[in-house]
Amino acid sequence: MNAPTPVLDRRGRPLRDLRISVMDRCNFRCTYCMPAATYGDDYAFLSNAQRLDFDEIERVCRQAAPLGVSKLRLTGGEPLLRHGLPDLVRRLRAIDGIDDIALTTNGVLLDRQASALADAGLDRVTVSLDTLDPALFRTLSGGRGEVDAVLRGIEVARHAGFRDGVKVNAVVQRDLNDAGALDLVDHFRGTGVVLRFIEFMDVGNRNAWSAGAVVPSAELQARIHARWPLMALPPRHPGEVATRYRFLDGGGELGLISSISKPFCGDCTRARLSSEGLLYTCLFATQGTDLRGLLRAGQDDTALRAVLAGVWSARNDRYSELRGRPATPPGRRIEMHYIGG
Repeated sequence: MNAPTPVLDRRGRPLRDLRISVMDRCNFRCTYCMPAATYGDDYAFLSNAQRLDFDEIERVCRQAAPLGVSKLRLTGGEPLLRHGLPDLVRRLRAIDGIDDIALTTNGVLLDRQASALADAGLDRVTVSLDTLDPALFRTLSGGRGEVDAVLRGIEVARHAGFRDGVKVNAVVQRDLNDAGALDLVDHFRGTGVVLRFIEFMDVGNRNAWSAGAVVPSAELQARIHARWPLMALPPRHPGEVATRYRFLDGGGELGLISSISKPFCGDCTRARLSSEGLLYTCLFATQGTDLRGLLRAGQDDTALRAVLAGVWSARNDRYSELRGRPATPPGRRIEMHYIGG
C-alpha cells in the first residue's frame, strides 16, 4: 500500500483511530451505560440484519486506512456477544496500514475466547472492572455479573499470547467505588496488567452524571503515590489519552485518564462507528453519518473513502473543552453502548 494521505479536521487533528461497535447488546446493565430501568427485557435492540456485517466493517476499515487510520478497537455493547469475532479480527489484521487492533470487554466471556482472539491477531484486550467488591460489582453490573468471572477472564487473557498484553479500565465515582481504588492497584501490581483509572464522564443521557461524582485524577494519583511512589512516563505516541506512571519499586505501570479535569480534545484522533453503521466524530456527538445506507446502496470504494474524508475534514468537535459553558453543543448525545467508550 502507498503511504496514507492523512486527512485533517478543522482543528488540524489527524484521523488515526477507529472504534467499531460490533454489538449494541450487553450481558450487563451497568448503571452508567445501560441501566436496567431503561434497557429491560422488552427493549428493542438491533436485529442481525440492522447491524453491519463483517464484510461491511472490513470494507470501511480498508477505506479508512489510506486516510491515516492505523489503530482499530472493537467495542460494544459487549463485543464478545458477536458470533465469530476472531474471524473479523483475522480479516482486519490483513489490511495494509492497520498495525494495532484492540478490544474492550466486560471480561465475563473472555476466558473461553481469549486464545482464539490472540491466534487471530488481536494485539490487546482491555477489560472494564470498576471494583473487586463482589456485592458492589453485582450492583454496578445491574445484578448480572460476578467479579470472579471477570478476574478469571483476565487471568486467562494474561497467558493467551496477546502482543501488547491486558489492560483494566476502572471508572471511578466518588462515594460509590472510589474507596476501593487502592484495592484494584494492589491486586494488579506486579501482574503485568496495566490498570487505568478513568474520571466519571457524562456520556449519553441516562447515567445521572454530576460533577460532584467525579474524582479528579490528581486526587487519585496522590492517594496512590502516598502508598506506592510513582514516576511519570512520557507518552508513547501523539494523542495518547492516559497519563502513564510506573511504580518506583518495579510493580509495573499505571494510567490515569483525566477526561473531565484535563480534557484532551486537542489531541483527539478518534472516530467511532456504531453497530448500525453510523459514523461519529466524538464520544459526545448528537448525530452521525449513515455509512450503512451508502454501503448497501452499492456505492463504490472511491465514494466511501470520499465520505469518510469529508466527514473528518468537517469535524470541529471539542465537547469536553466546552463542558458546562453556554457554547456546549445542545441535543441528546449518543448512548455509550452504541459506540463504546
